[in-house]
Amino acid sequence: METIELNVDTSTKKIVDITSQCQNFSNSKQNGLLNVFVPHATAGLAIIETGSGSEQDLIVLIDNLLPKTSSYTHRHGSMGHGRDHILPALISPSMTVPVINGSLVLGTWQSIVVVDTNVDNPHRKVILSFLN
Repeated sequence: METIELNVDTSTKKIVDITSQCQNFSNSKQNGLLNVFVPHATAGLAIIETGSGSEQDLIVLIDNLLPKTSSYTHRHGSMGHGRDHILPALISPSMTVPVINGSLVLGTWQSIVVVDTNVDNPHRKVILSFLN
């Protein structure tokens, strides 16, 4: 199993597209599975269309489902940080994407993104592993 680690900065965007890094890692592979994992308690991964407003729509959905209030039991960090710790229960911190002939098997408009609403720590790691 081959593995690399990406560093992702979420200080200016809550949703960061990592599709090209995932594809670059998979280019030299043949057929198998790309596992993508974010080892953080407040971040997740999603496959969405990017560049058409879906990123903002997803953030609005998260804000509506998990408002940034002080009502959470988990209260360290900035106000509403408890909701950041609930996010990975809704947006998984891992995913698996098929790779055929070195190419990610994604739909035309699908992109792999890191979702991170936590303003207390904008430095994220993403682990990419290739399984044949």
